[in-house]
Amino acid sequence: MELAKYIDHTLLKPESTREDILRICEEAKHYGTASVCVNPFWIGFVAEQLKGSGVNPCCVIGFPLGATPACVKAFETKKAVEDGAKEVDMVINVGALRGGETDVVKNDIKAVVDAAAGKALVKVIIETCLLTDEQKVLACKLAKEAGADFVKTSTGFSTGGATAADVRLMRETVGPDMGVKASGGVRSKADAEAMIAAGASRIGASSSKKIIEG
Repeated sequence: MELAKYIDHTLLKPESTREDILRICEEAKHYGTASVCVNPFWIGFVAEQLKGSGVNPCCVIGFPLGATPACVKAFETKKAVEDGAKEVDMVINVGALRGGETDVVKNDIKAVVDAAAGKALVKVIIETCLLTDEQKVLACKLAKEAGADFVKTSTGFSTGGATAADVRLMRETVGPDMGVKASGGVRSKADAEAMIAAGASRIGASSSKKIIEG
């Protein structure tokens, strides 16, 4: 198993400098990760650094709370795609989901899917640590109905990260053809392999070097 191909090499800390972002781009190219995932401000720079490398530029949308209006997430997505994003990881409106406002959640996801216009993969962060199993299943179903490409466990900025149990539940819910990304707290080779065994097709990690080198 070539672990690097599963990994979105991630740096989302607000204090990250251009030098930090450049370093993770170089690491991603060296190891051949799936993508480099950053905040929207950096996506143009990342796209430039990764040109011709086979590593996708990826950025987060509505991050980390998900509590921005759908039109704002759509605008952010459109701008990210214009700047070179090939993948976007959006955060759902968690409060709306918990409150049973399913139309709000589905339309929110669809706004991003439409803005990506087939030019970028859309991953939907459901923030599993804040949801019951029933709500996790519902979030996955809404993401699938809205046309997203992936569901993703966590932002890594809330009260918990990915668990193998959540990944397994998400995989069972979306079936074999949709992506499932485990993110948050995946720090070792053993962690990554456990997530993949549970059904993850992508891993979000800032500890990519440690994971790949075991």
